[in-house]
Amino acid sequence: MSTADLHSQTSPSRRVVSPFHLAFPVSDLQAARAFYGGVLNCPEGRSSETWIDFDLYGHQIVAHYKPRQDHQDAAFANPVDGHDVPVPHFGVVLPWDEWHDLAARLKSLGVEFVIEPYIRFKGEVGEQATMFLLDPSGNALEFKAFRDVDQLFAR
Repeated sequence: MSTADLHSQTSPSRRVVSPFHLAFPVSDLQAARAFYGGVLNCPEGRSSETWIDFDLYGHQIVAHYKPRQDHQDAAFANPVDGHDVPVPHFGVVLPWDEWHDLAARLKSLGVEFVIEPYIRFKGEVGEQATMFLLDPSGNALEFKAFRDVDQLFAR
């Protein structure tokens, strides 16, 4: 389901989805360009010597150059469904088939996953496909999908 599809599907329980904006640090702009532009196929928008805009499935993410800090080497995780989920992380909820296509493409490219693509909460409320990976600067990304997007906030 695209962002436009979500915009057209309004109900009392569903908000209209608008593109989000996220700015995040990267220690190498060229590596970020290769990863977001090449691996994830994010079209590039505006850029300068210190930042690059990318279109992540209709959302504006901005990679800002910042030298790597010692504290970035410390991994933080939270246990979820038997996996150590990296925190912080960001990502996108994709349509089911598009998620599977992305997972297959990333595997074919030899991308190393923090959490391999799998079905989380199988047979439970909120069942979802999910995968986690790191960009070259160590920023964690999650891509997920629901067979039924109405399960996104289900309890």
